[in-house]
Amino acid sequence: MVKEIEKTGIPVVHMCTVVPISLTVGANRIVPTVAIPHPLGNPSLAPEEEYKLRKQLVDKAFNALTTPVDAQTVFE
Repeated sequence: MVKEIEKTGIPVVHMCTVVPISLTVGANRIVPTVAIPHPLGNPSLAPEEEYKLRKQLVDKAFNALTTPVDAQTVFE
């Protein structure tokens, strides 16, 4: 689905926990996340720390969204 959306000219960021799968399906902008049960958070952290973690991931995704890419790119 990521590739189909990008064909229309809309950039897409695929945030995922298993990067090899994203590479296999052809996602162009890939942002690794935390873990399969909690991709955008970590419930074992204090609320303030989890907020910081989530903000970092979203900031990374926004950066990836605005970065021109010519090939598959993983934003570590």
